[in-house]
Amino acid sequence: MNRIIAACGNDCASCPRYTAHPCEKTDEELRAAAGLWQKIGYRDRVVSKEEISCMGCRPDNWCRYRIVGCCADKGINNCSECREFPCGTVKECFEVTGSFEPKCREVCTAEEYERMKTAFFEKERNLTELRSAYQKGKA
Repeated sequence: MNRIIAACGNDCASCPRYTAHPCEKTDEELRAAAGLWQKIGYRDRVVSKEEISCMGCRPDNWCRYRIVGCCADKGINNCSECREFPCGTVKECFEVTGSFEPKCREVCTAEEYERMKTAFFEKERNLTELRSAYQKGKA
């Protein structure tokens, strides 16, 4: 499946909770994602499938770093297109996300970890690659 890069660099196509087309999830997959989120420490309990499912970045969605709203305000798809990249906000996002990686390595199966790594822990690399491609296209 092709990558779907979010405003902050997450790869939504790899995310266990992303449910927008073409990444629809079954109830069982969403229950597994909710369990994984608790196991990793993203949630303090197993949440409902409605709470765990995600349809992608939208300005009205909650975003800890307000990256979605910032990109919307600037009329860009993600941080790679911003002339201020990497700003302090996205750097903080990379750092906090990365802080969950050791726990993921510890508690996840190899398959779960690889999926989480692709979905979340490569966001800086994703944005850097897109920025490079974006700048080459603008030159």
